[in-house]
Amino acid sequence: MRSKAFFVNGGAGRVLCSIPAFEKYAETHDDFIIVAEGGTDFFKGHPTLDGKAYDMWHKNLFHEHLKHRDCVSPEPYRMWHYYNQKCSLAQAFDMEINGLDEPRELPKPTLNLTKMEVIAGYNMIQEVKAVTGKDKVVVIQPFGRGVQTVGEFIADASSRSMSLVNTVDIINDLKKDYGVIVMSELQFPVEENEEKSKYKIARPQIEDIRVWASVIDVADHFIGVDSIGQHICKSLDKKATVVIGSTYPVNISYPEDSNFDLIDIGLDRRKYSPIRLTMDETVDRYNDQSMEMSAEHVKSILRSARKHLGKPISFKGTYTPPQSTDCPTCPPGTSATPAVAPGSTAMLPGSTAMLPQPQWNQPPANIAEKPKKPKVGFKNEVKNLLKTDIN
Repeated sequence: MRSKAFFVNGGAGRVLCSIPAFEKYAETHDDFIIVAEGGTDFFKGHPTLDGKAYDMWHKNLFHEHLKHRDCVSPEPYRMWHYYNQKCSLAQAFDMEINGLDEPRELPKPTLNLTKMEVIAGYNMIQEVKAVTGKDKVVVIQPFGRGVQTVGEFIADASSRSMSLVNTVDIINDLKKDYGVIVMSELQFPVEENEEKSKYKIARPQIEDIRVWASVIDVADHFIGVDSIGQHICKSLDKKATVVIGSTYPVNISYPEDSNFDLIDIGLDRRKYSPIRLTMDETVDRYNDQSMEMSAEHVKSILRSARKHLGKPISFKGTYTPPQSTDCPTCPPGTSATPAVAPGSTAMLPGSTAMLPQPQWNQPPANIAEKPKKPKVGFKNEVKNLLKTDIN
């Protein structure tokens, strides 16, 4: 019987959720490989899977590793138990990869961070504490993979992301008492004249998802949606407040985990969207408002976050920025941690991981180089733009 090459496609969350299934497969099979179409980041450092995982662009991948194997593309969304809400994403991977008829209990995904990755996260958190003066830090990932900018709008057609209005309300409440790090490639103003605000928020543009994992690990709490951040929390035993809209908690999150507070906005307001099975516009239209929050929903998220963060404390510690160091792996004429401007990146000493410096209250150019000042008041302007004032 020929050995197998498993192709895992999709985002980082799918890759991370596939790990327990492959760990089980490795217990009885030694000769197999994994081709991670979205990248091998989460297989790095894994005690059994690291040497079996390949990027799509690996040199001579076909002739050396694929030609003599059967190629298999597991698709958990096409498993009966998954689309009937009988199992999780990780369990659906497990059933397909290991040929099971029923789901079984699985361990959390194995995610081993290196010391340099941990240092990167620690330094990021310490800088946020030093700049904000807050000793407790929360990471918020308001948007999932489906979010996009359309002109002046930020929207998610799949209804798995928070609206901009709700995101702004949550950040503006928490930033008064805690350091806030926004985990998003898209950036946006949270108040008028934000650059002059006494309450700073950090917007690091981190390209390495493993460094993001370290930031989440060191932070005091995480608020997220149906996206990678919550799966990182599961892997690292972190507490999380997860907001769910058009998807089902049993499929995409961890309703049985005591570390997770699930705020199910879409309860009784959604139908299953048969992603990767068929296109169903009727269902997508039905789910369109399943992530729009009332004032009470926002309060529930804030109560959960504050419960886990605890009493606000002023930062009394110290922060020492990484110093410039010669780096043998850096290009000639550069150093490991050169002086950088806010929003740029610097190399960690002796590491190829990028250590971004947070942007402080500076909305980015991908929305507008200088966000337009509202004419009548920021919140009303945003609500009118996005038409999400359902309170």
